[in-house]
Amino acid sequence: MTAVLLDGGRLRARLVDAGPYAALDVVTVTGSTNTDLAAAASRGAADRTVLIAEEQRAGRGRMQRQWTSPRGQGLFVSVLLRPEVPQSAVSWVPLVAGIALAETVQRTTGVPARLKWPNDLLLGSGDEWRKAAGILGEAAAGPDGLALVLGMGVNVLQRPEDLPRGAGGLPATSLAAEGAEVDREEFAVALLTAFAEAEGSWRAASGDVVGSGLLDRYRALCSTLGQQVRVELGPEEQLRGVATDVDTEGRLVVRADSGRTTAVSAGDVVHVRPA
Repeated sequence: MTAVLLDGGRLRARLVDAGPYAALDVVTVTGSTNTDLAAAASRGAADRTVLIAEEQRAGRGRMQRQWTSPRGQGLFVSVLLRPEVPQSAVSWVPLVAGIALAETVQRTTGVPARLKWPNDLLLGSGDEWRKAAGILGEAAAGPDGLALVLGMGVNVLQRPEDLPRGAGGLPATSLAAEGAEVDREEFAVALLTAFAEAEGSWRAASGDVVGSGLLDRYRALCSTLGQQVRVELGPEEQLRGVATDVDTEGRLVVRADSGRTTAVSAGDVVHVRPA
């Protein structure tokens, strides 16, 4: 599928002039859109500033993983946020983005989409799921206080043979590899509009994921729930058990064979089998 480069002017007209964002730029190539927006935050960039790159050469994922992205094949976007919510609620931002991403994929392409805790996008069906996107949230200091940079990297047009293996033992995929015909501009508009809606409801509720309905929306999408999992907590530390819930702080609740439950806030999760 031939890639058509994104038109920054058209995206600004739809998402800034007639949409919920303050600013939006599209660059051909950069190291990392998250790094660039963190620097912009230190210079006082506005809440809901968006940066999209056609190609990243030093992208970052969770657990400090490094990766590159081919030009014009995916959607690599970061959003600068300055929400006035309790500090304890901030950890939910990447999960809110995961909700917006999975719901957008299902609504616009019809491809079944789920979330592997905390925010990897999985596409597929039955017992066959493949990773198509990752999300990374980072804090950024600035003259106006703490800001957040939320990055999403989505495989859109890549062919199966061009995709690497994903993290956690999962094969990688893309929207096109799953049979979807996707216009990247339309997908970008749909995703960023959905994220603004979800993040806006979270912000309006002062970070209350129960009252805003976001916790229920996340649980409904989370394929990790009900799975036997292995959580890699460190080089020599593992937690094994059944993933039973995602709590109000966004933590994965795991019940070990002993019956003891542990709430995990960070770690690599491997789906072993359905419980």
